[in-house]
Amino acid sequence: MRIIVILASAALLLLGAAGGEWKAEAQTTPDSARLAVDSTLAPPVAAPSNSPYRYRLRTVVLDAGHGGKDRGCAGVSAREADVALALVLALGKQIQDNMPEVKVIYTRKTNVFIELDERAAIANRNHADLFISIHCNAGPSQAHGTEVWTMGLHKTTANLGVAQRENAVILQEKDYQKRYDGFDPSSPQSHILFSLFQSAYITNSLRFAQRIDRQFRTSVNRSSRGVKQAGFIVLWKATMPAVLIEAGFLTNPAEERYLNNKANQTYMAAGIYRAFREYKRELEGGS
Repeated sequence: MRIIVILASAALLLLGAAGGEWKAEAQTTPDSARLAVDSTLAPPVAAPSNSPYRYRLRTVVLDAGHGGKDRGCAGVSAREADVALALVLALGKQIQDNMPEVKVIYTRKTNVFIELDERAAIANRNHADLFISIHCNAGPSQAHGTEVWTMGLHKTTANLGVAQRENAVILQEKDYQKRYDGFDPSSPQSHILFSLFQSAYITNSLRFAQRIDRQFRTSVNRSSRGVKQAGFIVLWKATMPAVLIEAGFLTNPAEERYLNNKANQTYMAAGIYRAFREYKRELEGGS
């Protein structure tokens, strides 16, 4: 019965999306459509504090989106690949300085191109406990704010548009159709079917994403567009809790200036670090 319901839902979604076309101005998601974020959230799933098998978050993989021949989106002077790398390096330094017990692994530390599936494969090979991918957004010049994404079924054409833009990176890869089992990054239907593969780690992914979003809104004082879900290849391939952060819109002149500033990059990284610290403590039973 559950299989029939899922297939029926997928069919309805396919019919609904077949005629849809993403438009940049549709990016803003109404508050009612955003996932709830507040301090009353239950802590992440973890072993009891008195358990002899108490969980430890030992390894995190930090992924700077794009790089090399793939510069990502751009503002007047800032490139997504460069800003994402600066944010990742700042975040990694804060984790390493304050949590020497945590192993930090980077998918890239320089301006090189890494395939989407290889980014997640790095995390998988190293048995990472958490995967954090950082990007910058694009849209109309007035669009602004942060977004935190987890793997899941997109709810709007705007969410689909963000996933399509990020997944289009595979078009720069050799034999991408073979590598990704015929996945077409331009097809809404492809994203819908792809998004039905729900990760076993979605609960903790959402909880971590919500903590990042709360830090952005409160301690960092950034405008937030919320926690959202869509079918990102880089998250689908990761076999651990994973989030994708859109740090802001480089196509907005004010946000470009903010994101291209080293002090602000450190400030934003500090917000992500605080969310990471909170998530880790809760996951490990409050230690």
